[in-house]
Amino acid sequence: MQIAVLTFEGFNELDSFVAAAILNRMRAQGWAAHITSPTDEVTSLNGVTIRRQRPLSFAAEADAVILGSGSKTREIAADADMLAQIRLDPARQLIGAQCSGTLLLAKLGLIGTLPACTDLTTKPWVIEAGVEVLDAPFVAHGNVATAGGCLASQYLAAWLLARGGTLSATREAIRYVAPVGEKEATVARVIGVISPFLAEAAAAA
Repeated sequence: MQIAVLTFEGFNELDSFVAAAILNRMRAQGWAAHITSPTDEVTSLNGVTIRRQRPLSFAAEADAVILGSGSKTREIAADADMLAQIRLDPARQLIGAQCSGTLLLAKLGLIGTLPACTDLTTKPWVIEAGVEVLDAPFVAHGNVATAGGCLASQYLAAWLLARGGTLSATREAIRYVAPVGEKEATVARVIGVISPFLAEAAAAA
């Protein structure tokens, strides 16, 4: 599984880095999550500058894509030229979006009339784009998932791991990053959140 973690100027570190770190727990099995950006360098909303690992065009060939959030997402959502460069295919790829990344999915036409999750700040913009917003941390419809809240990145990562790998590997990855003394409770909570959507995907297959 090759995964593009779309990371734009003004990105939220928790969205990009937490998901990528969890997914890269599967590196020994051939998985790799890559920070994917339109420019060689991007600076986070907190002033952290990083170099991309893959160009934006990589999103079109990746097996899975995560769209993180950031302080400039509304600008990106209004930039037709930038949106045209984000070429995604839910028939072939697993696609996840977090917080304001959900707004990008809506603008790309990948949510349609289905309900989605996002953060409270982005909620009115997503509603304005014609999408119903759920009061929930995670939801998935087929190969497209959305999450709301910075720490909801664990749900997106776990969903990708479970859809592209196994539940056993998913549990191990979450157990590794979970706080000491809370590992089993964290695994149970994360698996509990994503499990209904895994069952739906299996039934539709």
